[in-house]
Amino acid sequence: MAVQQLPDTLINQIAAGEVVERPASVVKELVENALDAGAERIEIATAGGGKSLIRVIDDGSGMPVEDLELAVRRHCTSKLASGLHDIRTLGFRGEALPSIGSVSKLRIVSRQPGSENGHEVRLEGGTGGSPRPAPANPGTMVEVRDLFFATPARLKFLKGERAESGAITDVVRRMAIAFPHVRFVLSGPDRMTSEYSAVGEPLDRISQVLGREFADNAIEIDAVREDVRLTGHIGVPTYNRANSLSQYAFVNGRPVQDKQIMSALRAAYSDRIPRGRFPVAVLKIEIDPALVDVNVHPAKADVRFRDPGLVRGLIIGAIRQALEREGDRAATTGSSGMLAALRPQGGFAAPRREFDSMEGPVNWTRETSPHRPTQSEVPFGFAEPIQAVFADAEQPSARIGETPGITEAPSPSHPLGAPRAQVLENYIISQTEDGLVIVDQHAAHERLVFEKLKGAMAGGRLPSQLLLLPEIVDLPEEDCDRLADKAADLEQLGLGLERFGPGAIAVRETPALLGEIDVPGLIRDLADEIAEWGDTTALRDRLESVASTMACHGSVRSGRLLKPEEMNALLRQMEATPGSGQCNHGRPTYVTLSLHDIERLFARR
Repeated sequence: MAVQQLPDTLINQIAAGEVVERPASVVKELVENALDAGAERIEIATAGGGKSLIRVIDDGSGMPVEDLELAVRRHCTSKLASGLHDIRTLGFRGEALPSIGSVSKLRIVSRQPGSENGHEVRLEGGTGGSPRPAPANPGTMVEVRDLFFATPARLKFLKGERAESGAITDVVRRMAIAFPHVRFVLSGPDRMTSEYSAVGEPLDRISQVLGREFADNAIEIDAVREDVRLTGHIGVPTYNRANSLSQYAFVNGRPVQDKQIMSALRAAYSDRIPRGRFPVAVLKIEIDPALVDVNVHPAKADVRFRDPGLVRGLIIGAIRQALEREGDRAATTGSSGMLAALRPQGGFAAPRREFDSMEGPVNWTRETSPHRPTQSEVPFGFAEPIQAVFADAEQPSARIGETPGITEAPSPSHPLGAPRAQVLENYIISQTEDGLVIVDQHAAHERLVFEKLKGAMAGGRLPSQLLLLPEIVDLPEEDCDRLADKAADLEQLGLGLERFGPGAIAVRETPALLGEIDVPGLIRDLADEIAEWGDTTALRDRLESVASTMACHGSVRSGRLLKPEEMNALLRQMEATPGSGQCNHGRPTYVTLSLHDIERLFARR
């Protein structure tokens, strides 16, 4: 068959396969055009999930009749005066309107401010296109009906109305965050009306989209590296979600869904968020247009940076610095959940426990049988020597008044307050100036050990202690092979091991920082992690994950009775340690309950 020139209608329908993937794609293109026209108010109406109707009205600059005629022709645009190396608008390819018009019934009505008349142009399945006078308000109205009627096969690939409506909502939310000075109204018979009023501060618009709760748990970031600037807001680690839908990224004001940016975001939170949970973040990157390529795909959702390493390093560094500065505070949702859990349910009365006094810490335990700690349960760094600090478990816990150095009342210099009790063998109750703090002792100390290990790793090989007798750990042969392959890297972490016949590993040295630990448990956990990473992953690339596993085995265990000075030392170290608000797995290490919250429980407010 001879080579033929395809007709323009068919060319546009082919292009529509990339530009117009679903109704949300249409909304994105039309809203981008409205923003490029300088609109300060944009109204979006949909019906049938956008399949029946999409209408976008703006108060922008409008188009003269000659531009209106060209706007529905392929590759006609006013936005590439400086070429592809200097793109400063959202749209620039000149494909959206002709592509949309080729698969739908398209109507555009536009009028410039100051003009006496407006004009309209119509396309149906790609045909038509002659402008004619029409009444219109200043600005532009674009109406798309019966999307994909000209290509019915595409309709079969669309999701239900609710799913398509949700995708449209997500597009509008992203645009609203990117342009807080613009008012957005999203309405229609298939949805409740959503309105985002124009605001001056970006965080106010983010709060409109994500809820006021985010503002209470947000950390502002503002960092510059060479020619790239990163601004925005990130959530404290304990304020997280079950999916990534609350992660927003923008490059020069353009909403993008770039894998590299999302990967850097995950890396920045890697040791602070539980597996399967996602941080909440709004990241805005400002960069010279010549250093980023936005012409990667017709949908313009992906970008390519000239120096991707620079951008990744900026994101990870800025977020980690912000988290170290403020990220150890607990999410406000913790107290809300506590209040909900403590409210009386159906007249149930909790069993009452009597405390001798609240003058000093007391231990409230599940059992009366004594528990004598092993060395593996002893946390590092509380006092010298460690054995002298930890009380004999058979002795009653001392009171604060009898312990030098912690007799003072709660003060502003101690945000986590003064310890008052240990309850259920794992939770420290501390009193602050205006409320209470409940600390998970194992989770908190796990983070402290982890940070100590990270600091030691930065100085080179971790110090180790030689075991009097090697510990032999039986493992499947494949796990033994993986550990043996990583033996050199593990030695840098103070863990010396070697093969000991078939199906066994001999451990001769352990990290000195961890004290006496459960060696078989640690080795089995490390074998599982290495198996999950794959044999091609260098252990040195996963040092923090290994340190996290070691910290879990080397921290004070749940059920360990603590003396008053141990409780106090733990709280003071938490205050001095960045990121102590979350354990290595991302769970909160403490929750706060203000006096206001307590009084609400007793109907005093």
